[in-house]
Amino acid sequence: MKIVDFTITRFQFGRDRTIGDSQVRATSANVAAIELIDQNGRVGLGFVQALFQSLPSHDEIVRIFTEEVWPGLQGQSPLALIHRVNRPRGGRQRSFRLPFEEALQVALWDLAAKQVDMPLHKLLGGQRDRVRAYASGLDFHLSDHEFCELFGAADALGYAGFKIKVGHPDFERDLHRLDLLRQTVRVGAPVMIDANEAWGAKEAAVKIEAICRAGHELLWVEDPILRNDFDGLRLLRNSLPWTLINSGEYLDAAGKRQLMLAGATDILNVHGQVTDVMRTGWLAAELGIPVSLGNTFLEVGVHMACALPEVEWLEYSFQNFEHLIEQPIEIRDGWAYAPSRPGHGLTLSQAARSQWSCPTVLAEEQIGRGPDNIRIALSRAGTPG
Repeated sequence: MKIVDFTITRFQFGRDRTIGDSQVRATSANVAAIELIDQNGRVGLGFVQALFQSLPSHDEIVRIFTEEVWPGLQGQSPLALIHRVNRPRGGRQRSFRLPFEEALQVALWDLAAKQVDMPLHKLLGGQRDRVRAYASGLDFHLSDHEFCELFGAADALGYAGFKIKVGHPDFERDLHRLDLLRQTVRVGAPVMIDANEAWGAKEAAVKIEAICRAGHELLWVEDPILRNDFDGLRLLRNSLPWTLINSGEYLDAAGKRQLMLAGATDILNVHGQVTDVMRTGWLAAELGIPVSLGNTFLEVGVHMACALPEVEWLEYSFQNFEHLIEQPIEIRDGWAYAPSRPGHGLTLSQAARSQWSCPTVLAEEQIGRGPDNIRIALSRAGTPG
C-alpha cells in the first residue's frame, strides 16, 4: 500500500518542570506530529521535537516538509522505504532544515507494521514484550526538594533503577545529589549517573573513584567525556572495573560502529531512529556489547528494546507528552510493556488535536503549562502525591 497523504499538527506548551543536564536546559516543549496516510486510510505517526528553540509555524513546517520530504514519500511503499539503503554523495549529503529524520523513521515503521497487521516489536523480530525501565530525572536544574519529590514519586511507582545528572562545577554538589538519592529511593536499587560530557578523561577517572570511596555503587556512568574520545573512554573502561561506561548517545550510526570497534564502551546507548537502532543493535549483538535504550519520544523505543536481545534497560524521564496520545506505553512494577496493537500502538489524541495544537509561534510568556504527568501517574497508581 502506497503513501498518499500526510497531516502535520504543531504543539507548543510549557513543561511541568525545567529539564536539562550539565550543558543544557529547557522549559517548554516544541513538537509536531507527522501522520503519513496510505491508500486504505491507515496512519503512521511520528513526532518532530525541537529541544531548545521553537519550531516554525504550522504553515512553514508544512511548506518545508512538502518541499524537502514529501517528494521522496509520495506514492512509495513504507515497507520499501524502511529497508532502503541510500548513499548520498557530495552536495546531496545534507540534513533537512527541520529535524524530521527520527519522526519519519518512526512513522514509516508504524505504518509498515500496520499494513501487515503486526505490533512493531514483532515485526522487528522481538520474542518478548517487556523490558526493565529506569527513572531518569533530567534533574540537573531542580532544587533539592524538587529532586527528592521526583525520585520519591518514581520509587513509589516501582521503577527498577534511577539515573541522575552530574557534572556540576562544584563536585560536592554531585556527591550531595547521590546522597539525596540514596535517602529517597529504596535500598539496593541500581543507580546510574550521566555527566553529558562534562569531564575530561583523567578528571572523570578521579571523580568516579571519589564517588566510589563515598560509598556509592554505580551500575553505569553515561557519557562521562567527549563522544569521540575513544582513547579516553577505553582508559575509563580499563581503570574503573567496578562500573560500566555507557556511551554512544551523541554519535550517528557510523560513529556508534566506530565506538564499538574501538572497544571504547561497555554499553551502547541508542535512541529513537528505528532503522539505525536496529542496524547498530545487530552489530552490538555480534560484538557482544549490551545496549541501552535512551529517551525516545513517548517511549516508542520499547519496541526496539524488546526486539534486540542485548537490551536490558529502557529510559523513562517523566516528560509531559502523554496527553498528546490516546493510550501511552504501559510502565508497571519496573517494566515497560510493548503494546500488542498493530504498529507502535500510539495514536494522536483527538483532544490534543483540538485543545493543545498551536499553529502559530508563541513567545515564552504566552506558553501555557502542560499537564503534570508525574502526578497523573501517581494518581493512576493510587499513590498519594
